Amino acid sequence: MMSLSLTSLAAFILLLALCNAVRIYGEESNGQCDYKLTLDPRPHSVSILEFGAVGDGKTLNTLAFQNAIFYLKSFADKGGAQLYVPPGRWLTGSFNLTSHLTLFLEKGAVILGSQDPLHWDVAQPLPSYGRGIELPGGRYRSLINGYMLRDVVITGDNGTIDGQGSVWWDWFTSHSLNYSRPHLVEFISSEKILVSNITFLNAPAYNIHPVYCSDVHIQNVSVYAPPGSPYTVGVVPDSSDNVCIEDCGISMGHDAIALKSGWDEYGIAYGRPTTKVHIRRVHLQSFSGSSIAFGSEMSGGISNIQVEQVHLYNSLSGIELRTTRGRGGYIKEIIVSDADMQNVETAFGATGYCGVHPDDKFDPSALPTLDKVTFQNIIGTNVTIAGNFTGIEESAFTSICLSNISLSTIPTSPTTWECSYVSGFSESVFPEPCPDLKNLNTSSTCFSLISLLNSDGRSAVL
Repeated sequence: MMSLSLTSLAAFILLLALCNAVRIYGEESNGQCDYKLTLDPRPHSVSILEFGAVGDGKTLNTLAFQNAIFYLKSFADKGGAQLYVPPGRWLTGSFNLTSHLTLFLEKGAVILGSQDPLHWDVAQPLPSYGRGIELPGGRYRSLINGYMLRDVVITGDNGTIDGQGSVWWDWFTSHSLNYSRPHLVEFISSEKILVSNITFLNAPAYNIHPVYCSDVHIQNVSVYAPPGSPYTVGVVPDSSDNVCIEDCGISMGHDAIALKSGWDEYGIAYGRPTTKVHIRRVHLQSFSGSSIAFGSEMSGGISNIQVEQVHLYNSLSGIELRTTRGRGGYIKEIIVSDADMQNVETAFGATGYCGVHPDDKFDPSALPTLDKVTFQNIIGTNVTIAGNFTGIEESAFTSICLSNISLSTIPTSPTTWECSYVSGFSESVFPEPCPDLKNLNTSSTCFSLISLLNSDGRSAVL
């Protein structure tokens, strides 16, 4: 059974502290993170102790959380309320939040996810996926849930939400699950959500999953799962808009941050993109995936994404864009700037051959579009492959723009760039990219992308 290594966690926390002292070169630009949520303080507060909770790490407190939140619903029209979780180890199954609520975890407070699957509700599949992401049918509901909510805060004095995911990882690896694994925190069709000053550990699958949401701010959170944890992911904006992720440290078994928007025919039919996402000042590590991933479930579209001042380290891939035939949708209008990469296998990747299909009802002629993607002002050390861009013959990847990039590759690298069915423009890039990325006819499109994002209140220079 896999468990959290205290040595690995200590090293992760130390690295975060060191990273906070490092400023990645480049000026900050304006973006979604500059539009702060204005949430009023709660006039009412109760402690989970008032509802019979016991913080011994053994007593199941699901009913206490449910009763407390049911009680706090009555304050929704009175300015909302706060549920205070004091120091202790508070074992619980899945529970739902309510609007105009703050869940506050004091320093030393740990919410523990039960390792008994009977304590996790089973939910219907998300409509943009049509089934569980791992198994047909339903999925286990997340530990902490919000459905059609408004004005919700999860914060604290660096309290912890620990999913105790090792049993779920074992069940996943041994194909013993009845339903797809749960996440730690999931908001569905909600708006004005703030998650800050919390540590997330050992999620069964995802840690923070806003889906069909608007105005989501995730700030100053630490997220960790061991390197061997299968397909664990940090933050997953999914068919959501106006999202800010900033000042976070994330180290995961698979992807650190993954942007998604639905799966094949289900995502196409639902038709809600992920757009207007701003990621800045984050430190990301991905053991078996990508520090920042786009897709591969992106059938509703992903666009207007700004990533800046990021530190990507000890990862299989730095930035990866993923799709495949049958996905439909698009990935476009992406700018990644002012990034520092260290010990990354592949710095940049884009592939049209990633992921499986939910069933046999997908349309193989639904070809995805990947267009207008800019990487600029990036340095990298101990990189194996600078870039691997593998497009689709019938739908080539276009307007890949590279500027002011310097990557130090290891001497034993068999090749530094791999390209097929891709076109773009490059300037001041080392090592020198493949000829497909030196098309002068694309340069005007690259400058047009910068101008487009500038008109949205952001600034960048190619």
